[in-house]
Amino acid sequence: MESEQKGSVENLGNKRHVRGWDIPLRFLALALTLTAAVVLGVNTQTTHVTVSLLSSLPPVTIPVTAKWHDLSAFVYFVVANAVASAYAAVSLVVTLANSGSKKSATAAVAVADLLMVALLFSGIGAAMAIGVMGYEGNSHVQWKELCTDFGRFCGQGVAALGVSLAGAIAFLLIAAISIFNRHKKG
Repeated sequence: MESEQKGSVENLGNKRHVRGWDIPLRFLALALTLTAAVVLGVNTQTTHVTVSLLSSLPPVTIPVTAKWHDLSAFVYFVVANAVASAYAAVSLVVTLANSGSKKSATAAVAVADLLMVALLFSGIGAAMAIGVMGYEGNSHVQWKELCTDFGRFCGQGVAALGVSLAGAIAFLLIAAISIFNRHKKG
């Protein structure tokens, strides 16, 4: 009888230890992915660019606006972070409601965690690729760097990328801990 009680106390302590990491990491992933989506989702900057149409005419100054939704890679990034943020909220509720008795629910959450890692890293990669083009330009196709004219826009994009990367790492840690705990039980 005493050994049965001791075993159940150890299991309860183990669940608390696992949930002790899982819940804060899910809150962190939720906050980071939501922040990344909002930071890039409100990113816009207008600047005036001087254009010389002909050498015989005086240059013309025109306002040019950089918006996040003009680039499909940034749209994908914002949507990926919004989906990951919504998933983090749902998985947080499922994790809090599940006391560890439903193995199918924890397995589904673990698989979905890995999907969020893949989604976030693909969104980061897409946005990073277009960000590098904006920062360095591409002389082969005569694209000039834009970050010299749109510095705040680029800076806000880099901040969103960094925050999203931290969110992706939080999801990766959640998935790694889940896999480790499943392996340890088996």
